[in-house]
Amino acid sequence: MDKSKYTSIAILLHWVMALLILITWSIAIVVSDMPLSPARIAGFSWHKWLGTTVFFLVVVRLLWRASHQVPKFEITMPAWQEKMMQCTHIALYLLMLAIPVVGWLMSSAKGYTVNYFGLFDLPDLVEKDKGLGSVLKEIHEVLANGLMALVGLHILAALKHQFIDKDGLLSRMSFFRHTDNER
Repeated sequence: MDKSKYTSIAILLHWVMALLILITWSIAIVVSDMPLSPARIAGFSWHKWLGTTVFFLVVVRLLWRASHQVPKFEITMPAWQEKMMQCTHIALYLLMLAIPVVGWLMSSAKGYTVNYFGLFDLPDLVEKDKGLGSVLKEIHEVLANGLMALVGLHILAALKHQFIDKDGLLSRMSFFRHTDNER
């Protein structure tokens, strides 16, 4: 096994969560401008279901990361870039946890119980309070847009390492084998 790569489970969680986050954010963008309709309600239901799934998966991912050694980091980069990478990763994890929780709080404050794919209801976290719901909606949106900005930065950094630095950093989170001359 390549000691510089993440485990297959960590890689799978990374890419599944990346896809779910992009879909969840995109659904919110599309349905937020729709008039009240069954399509809008269905869109927000999917947004909540996927957002809840992201929350569950980030908890699993954090537990996995805590119980499995992070692969050796064999790439040399300026100290400021390494610090920026560490701060970005911490911020990504914090946002992946905070955004669903704020969304859950918002739904509770607006008087909507969060249901998970019709399987069970999540408990309401706060009493119904439309004013609080409006504030939490704004916070949820700002955090989600901040997450997308960080995701963009994360992608640009990965692409820089892959195509400009050609240091093989992207291979750490890839299922594909890379030859030594790609590093």
